[in-house]
Amino acid sequence: VKGFSHSSSSQSSPHRQIALRLGPNVPLQAPPSASKKGINLTNLHSSTKERINESEHVTSSSSSTLSTTKKSRFIPRYIMNTYLNYVMRLWMETNTASRRKIANQKAYHAIRQVQHLLREGEEYVNIINSKEDDSKEDVEKRTAARNDLLSACDSMLDIIGKEQDDGTVSGTSTSVSVSANTSASTSTSSAANGNAAMSKNVKKKKKSSRSVLFGASMGAIVTCWVFSGNFLFTGLFTLMTVLGQLEYYRMVMKVGIYPARKISVVGACAMFITALFAPTLHQICLPAFATYAMIWFLTMRRTVSTIPEIATTFTGMFYLGYIPSFWVRIGLIQGNPDQPMTLLHPFVAPLLDSIGSYTKSTFPYFSQFVESPITAGSVFIFWTWISIAFSDVGAYFMGRKFGKHKLGSIFPAAGAASPNKTIEGYLGGTLFCTAFATVGSIIMQWPYWYLTGPIHGIMLAFLGLVGDLTASMLKRDSGMKDFGDLLPEHGGIMDRVDSFIFTAPYSWCVCQFMIPALWARARLAIP
Repeated sequence: VKGFSHSSSSQSSPHRQIALRLGPNVPLQAPPSASKKGINLTNLHSSTKERINESEHVTSSSSSTLSTTKKSRFIPRYIMNTYLNYVMRLWMETNTASRRKIANQKAYHAIRQVQHLLREGEEYVNIINSKEDDSKEDVEKRTAARNDLLSACDSMLDIIGKEQDDGTVSGTSTSVSVSANTSASTSTSSAANGNAAMSKNVKKKKKSSRSVLFGASMGAIVTCWVFSGNFLFTGLFTLMTVLGQLEYYRMVMKVGIYPARKISVVGACAMFITALFAPTLHQICLPAFATYAMIWFLTMRRTVSTIPEIATTFTGMFYLGYIPSFWVRIGLIQGNPDQPMTLLHPFVAPLLDSIGSYTKSTFPYFSQFVESPITAGSVFIFWTWISIAFSDVGAYFMGRKFGKHKLGSIFPAAGAASPNKTIEGYLGGTLFCTAFATVGSIIMQWPYWYLTGPIHGIMLAFLGLVGDLTASMLKRDSGMKDFGDLLPEHGGIMDRVDSFIFTAPYSWCVCQFMIPALWARARLAIP
């Protein structure tokens, strides 16, 4: 024992390393049998090693627990930072400086196009080409006019501050390098194609798995959002509306149209808030803010506003504010006591009662201001949204597998907006949407569910397609593939919710008027 504990010459021995790893606070003790028959170094080494492994396991488990706790704490902050950064970026890309930049770019390309027509396309532009009855003075006047116009274009380009394009030189050098390396690339093309095909298949599998995981996670998040209560539901909806408005106006400004974006964003948010706190005044928001926008156009602009600027301002408030705010009004609809509960009520009611009793006992003051998050309107929203979502899923898969007839063969404008849409895909999406809407009507115990459920599904699929094609038409006209890049591989907010916009007023009419009228008819047993 003495030689082992005090020896300094054997620093490389495993026992010395174990003692150093345990540290000064962990004594190195021998087994109890050592006091009788000497020291068994093998047993000492094994027992000490076990103690080290146990300490390392405890340390790793505690560190993993702390890292998980930190990640869970950072998730809300990450979401908030992502939202704020995206809003600030959209706001900066639609401010006055961005408008000037877009206008300068358009003016620059227009002037360069005029220069191209005058210099390279003179045989088609009849400026210098003389006619039979032209005199020499006429030809000289046209030549002078052409030279003056070219000089004015050069002066304008200098004022705008744009440099001359060197695309011809770069294009020539690129073509030369490509032609020089053609033989080398051809010799390795077969192997590269094989590797590219394999990597492409792997990427497709990874992308499909990511899409499924993303869809499942988004479905769970949206479900919690729908049943989060009217205040949280409206608040998150308003934040999404701000993103959708800014994405829409950034797209509009790419075309060279400059609407009143601030008034439109404020007006759209006001429509959601009014739908929550004063539903009877909801309809007055659109004409009120439209009037305010016209007053601003007439008093604050230095020049006369154009028809596209006025039209895009009204469209933003109507398309992304007034129409989707009807979802908030649907969430406020309470169930009629005369109507039966859903089929899931016996399973959900005990959980809600326990949560309600806990809330009243823990927060007695605030509980009187909080209503149940599950209402007849929220249940209707859940089944309507899941039907619309699976309408898109069914249209995608059925269109890929059986799609042969393009939608543009019947409706040319719709086909031009979205060339990949097929009739088989639309029918498949309608089938999926009808199936889920029928299941929802059974669970919600609608009267005449065998008629109301399928009709509701057909209408949702049709109006969802209208919303999808409307968004595609806007993107096609602006030359943009997606509204934004908030969601990787999925675009912006508008790319995800375009099918849910035009279904809102129809759904409100169904939940507010049609279903109660059918219940009244069923109770009276009118033949």
